[in-house]
Amino acid sequence: MSAREARHPAHTSQNARTVDAFRTPEERFADLPGFPYEPRYREHDGLRLAHVDEGDGPPVVMLHGQPTWGYLFRKLIPPLAGAGFRCIAPDLPGFGRSDKPDDEDWYSYDRHTAALRSLFEELDLRDVTLVMHDWGGPLGARLAGVEVPERIERLVAMDTFGLTGEQRMGEGWEWFRDLVKARDDFPVGRMIRLGAKTRPGKDVAAAYDAPFPDERFKAGVRAFPKLIPLAPDAPGAAAGRATRDALASDTRPTLLLWAEDDPIFPFEDVGHQLAELFPAGGEPTVVEGSGHFLPEDRGEVLGETVADWLGARV
Repeated sequence: MSAREARHPAHTSQNARTVDAFRTPEERFADLPGFPYEPRYREHDGLRLAHVDEGDGPPVVMLHGQPTWGYLFRKLIPPLAGAGFRCIAPDLPGFGRSDKPDDEDWYSYDRHTAALRSLFEELDLRDVTLVMHDWGGPLGARLAGVEVPERIERLVAMDTFGLTGEQRMGEGWEWFRDLVKARDDFPVGRMIRLGAKTRPGKDVAAAYDAPFPDERFKAGVRAFPKLIPLAPDAPGAAAGRATRDALASDTRPTLLLWAEDDPIFPFEDVGHQLAELFPAGGEPTVVEGSGHFLPEDRGEVLGETVADWLGARV
């Protein structure tokens, strides 16, 4: 199936117009290394959205960021599922196997939050442990603090940030933002290799490239850096501050982690802010041998760490 054939109209009720979206041909996902999991699909706001759902027990929902997809968490699933947890890894709209609106203006903090909220409601997820990386942090924080707090019992966050319009992003993120802005066909797999502490093989890089046959599929990749509010009156900042305020006195068990060598979010620039967003977690624990894409570098260790941490709390 060609990229042109993969394009289809999707109707969204949020703005009462038809949204053109691309659907990545399924053959692009054949034989992904270390990812034997079958996708499950659901409809939300006229889009087909994908997620992985493996194992039985209390749910662990893993939220990826930009420019990754659910594949990022493949190494966490075996130890968590083996410890008796249900592992759910959704692909955000614009990423992975989920449909990809081709208009960059479609993407927003509100729309992505709504897509994730619908996952919790449709699957009737309760007693959830939320695992968040990169953009998964502000989305998950909003779910936990404002949208569906009654469904979420425990929080795990790594190499992420809050969206308040007051947060400090640092020079590493500015470099990344400018790199995305400069290239319509942003090299996703290459970025994963550069951002990881131990460079993954070309077959793994190709798996991160799989959702994006060409630049037309990458509107979400290009849009995400522009969604981060850099001033208090920027779009999304008020919702981010409401999230921060809702979590200010939160007492749910919280585990905070940070990569030893994150070139995009160095700890000294961004990492210390994580405790401001999730105060119940204290200072983040630094994970050795890891770069920004911590689940890629140290996924097995993370899976075991989270499983052991949950074993004392579930």
